[in-house]
Amino acid sequence: MSGGDNVDDGRMLEIYKLHVELADRVSQRREGANRLFVTLLSALVILVATIMRFGNETLPASPAVVVIAALGFLLTAAWYITIRSYRQLNSGKFAVIHEMEKQLPFSFYKREWEFLEEGKNRRKYWKLTVVETFVPIIFAILFAAIGILSIYGY
Repeated sequence: MSGGDNVDDGRMLEIYKLHVELADRVSQRREGANRLFVTLLSALVILVATIMRFGNETLPASPAVVVIAALGFLLTAAWYITIRSYRQLNSGKFAVIHEMEKQLPFSFYKREWEFLEEGKNRRKYWKLTVVETFVPIIFAILFAAIGILSIYGY
């Protein structure tokens, strides 16, 4: 919406509230996706540990562990891409929210970002989605190490 649009204040506020709610739902879906990936990857780590601990002659540990490590690595890549997608989706939603705030008496989210970016909290603000990307990277390193160690003997 631009300043030239003729939308009454009450209707604009309702549209704004709806859009803020939709942005919040995207964040909730992101949290659900994060839980799913953490659960899957944790299960794979447990499976690797079990195979390495209780492997026997009929099922050599190394090939099974390499396959599981590769799967874990691919899942971490999918997780990383998912986080980036949610970041892009939320960025778009908040760009629209900032646009809508121009027609409201006070720009809540815009002002919040100004405080964060100005360093009023005395520390550099790290966006949550940037911090979130560290976790799949850590899992990727773990699975890469497991695969390499399994190939070259542990």
